[in-house]
Amino acid sequence: MLVILSLILFSAALLASFFGLGGGVLYTPFQLWFGIPFQQAAATSLLLILVTSFSATIVFRKSNQVDWILALLLEVPTTIGAFSGGVLSQYVSAPVLTVLLALLLFLAGGLMLFPLKNPVDFCANFSAQKSRWFLKRHYNDQVLSIDLRCMLPVMFITGMLISIVGISGGSLKIPLMVLLFRVPMPVAIGSSAFMVGLTATAGLLGHASVGHVHWQLAALMILPVFIGSQLGSRLSVHFKSEKLKRWYGAFLILVALFTIARLAPGVF
Repeated sequence: MLVILSLILFSAALLASFFGLGGGVLYTPFQLWFGIPFQQAAATSLLLILVTSFSATIVFRKSNQVDWILALLLEVPTTIGAFSGGVLSQYVSAPVLTVLLALLLFLAGGLMLFPLKNPVDFCANFSAQKSRWFLKRHYNDQVLSIDLRCMLPVMFITGMLISIVGISGGSLKIPLMVLLFRVPMPVAIGSSAFMVGLTATAGLLGHASVGHVHWQLAALMILPVFIGSQLGSRLSVHFKSEKLKRWYGAFLILVALFTIARLAPGVF
């Protein structure tokens, strides 16, 4: 049983790291299918997300695909929003928000597959804006100016949404970075791989404090996840930005369909 589970987790880690995700949406269900109790599966999933993040970040860092400053700035409002979402979740209809999330994923996936010819510079533009409200990043000999007055509230709302719905934020952070903040796709994937590890660490510490982590079983899963993450991230760095966008767009649409399918028994 452990051999089969290890092979499945290896494949899940490869897919997750290729797209700069944590993989929690795959790790937890697979463990449940093998009879592992939910709380233990959720805690182990966070540990595996941390391993995936660490493994992938090693590769993406060597390829200069991690924007550390941008990643940390994005995580602050997202984390605050996630905490707020957890507090407010009892007052909000999760099914309605899940449908909204699926629609956003469909929209983001569609824009990845069929990008606008003349994108609107709503939150960012490639010009040297002189203002304390603009974060300047240098990509491919271009200066990208990101408006913090747009970025911070957008990521706060994103954090609330993913917290209430109960998913990893990578599936929304990457399209936001690419479509709204104009970050190059490879940098968005590399930065996201680092960011999901920060989020998972906080959750893992909480689970570990109440004894939800089965360390002996988790130790058997770490190696295949680490190797799968190394392979997935190494494959990712060899793909051109436009191809990654198209593949990621198709992946987002599949995630949206999965989200609706998971919700459907409780709605219809």
